[in-house]
Amino acid sequence: MVAVSSWVDLDGPTYVVDHGGPPDGPMLVCVHGLGGSHVNWAALAPLLTARCRVVALDLAGHGRTRPGRRSTAVEANQRLLDRFLREVIGTPAVLVGNSMGATVSILQATAFPATVAGLVLVDPPLPQTRGSRPDPMVTASFLAYALPGLGRVVLAGRRRRLRPEQAVAQVLRLCCVDPSRVPADLVEASVELARERAGYPGVDAAFLGAARSLMRLLARPGSYHARMRALDGPVLLLHGDRDRLVPFASARQAALDNPGWRFEVAHDVGHVPQLEAPSWTADMILDWLAAEGAPAAAASAGHRPTPPAARHKGAPWTG
Repeated sequence: MVAVSSWVDLDGPTYVVDHGGPPDGPMLVCVHGLGGSHVNWAALAPLLTARCRVVALDLAGHGRTRPGRRSTAVEANQRLLDRFLREVIGTPAVLVGNSMGATVSILQATAFPATVAGLVLVDPPLPQTRGSRPDPMVTASFLAYALPGLGRVVLAGRRRRLRPEQAVAQVLRLCCVDPSRVPADLVEASVELARERAGYPGVDAAFLGAARSLMRLLARPGSYHARMRALDGPVLLLHGDRDRLVPFASARQAALDNPGWRFEVAHDVGHVPQLEAPSWTADMILDWLAAEGAPAAAASAGHRPTPPAARHKGAPWTG
């Protein structure tokens, strides 16, 4: 199936990619992580569309969705996701969230459970637990992002030093055990998007706004764990056992704390299983939808989204 891109107006232009799928299949809405985009789902989506309808969107300040007057904080992007589910999807959906996108999805499911049929959490950010060993490079980077002024200096310096090809390669080395597993066409799509975004104003401020809001949430572990415990729909937790950004020990503890969840481990895989091990990720999602996630599959099925242009006044943006 050919993916179709479009724009919807959610307090500003918001980029959406519809990967297609059967109109009577479960509706999956994919939500990318910090610094990510719709491209993060391009390897996984075609493996799901024989049985599921798959849609991905770029959150504010990410991919092709420029923030405009919108905040890029996690809470603001949860509100953007809420509007997308209500105004564009129009039905309960299964949210498939990676990294920060998993946090946005958790916030949506706890705030408005009627909009979420089930959750697939792919390497979600989690508070540190005893026995977890944070990666020194990751810790240093996020400490720099947290400090006023320093974060922008670090990001600006990185952009001056690195060509788009080098910047994408650096991210993949951080997020993957073996970046060569990522399909070459997706790497090239990421490079092209990085070149495009180089001309966007305010990209560093948008990234830092999102990163700092995520750190604030994780700094309140009691509240974060309470939100996870409050999830009452089916949940599938997927985690790479060599994730450098979110220690595997934290994921294992989250699974122990929430025994109703299904927990699957991607062996010898890092932070983005949907890119590094897309076939494994698809198999886990489809098997869950046929088993523990069957109620979520049924609740989200049988609905075809109205074309975004038909839901908003005025001419649509082209993309």
